[in-house]
Amino acid sequence: MSEAEAGAGMFGLGKSNDAYAQYFIGQSYLNPLTTEGLSISNVTFEPGCRNNWHIHHKGGQILLCTSGRGYYQEWGKPAQELHPGDVVNIPPEVKHWHGAAPDSWFAHIAIAVPAEGASNEWLEAVDDAQYRQLK
Repeated sequence: MSEAEAGAGMFGLGKSNDAYAQYFIGQSYLNPLTTEGLSISNVTFEPGCRNNWHIHHKGGQILLCTSGRGYYQEWGKPAQELHPGDVVNIPPEVKHWHGAAPDSWFAHIAIAVPAEGASNEWLEAVDDAQYRQLK
């Protein structure tokens, strides 16, 4: 098993997340698990990879951490370290980012909370200097 496959955990690495690459620093992988009723995907981040700040309008998001070590941060709050078994419930309209620690692969199951008119707003990249302060 490759380091990437190990980092992806039990749900598999999936394909390079090219459709959303412009909203990530570093390489991520996307493995959709279902698109019927709910959008549920395994997202795997290479070490140092993280998504940009973003907001889920109307519907929120739930992250189920499955492997590696990562971070979640809400705007104006300190970053929270994430480990397998951690669950993050992201309410609608909260500006946030999530991704891998600088030295670890990280994977989570992302569940989009359905809501009429739900959308994502992608914002600025996470500041490199602030990210490098995370251990």
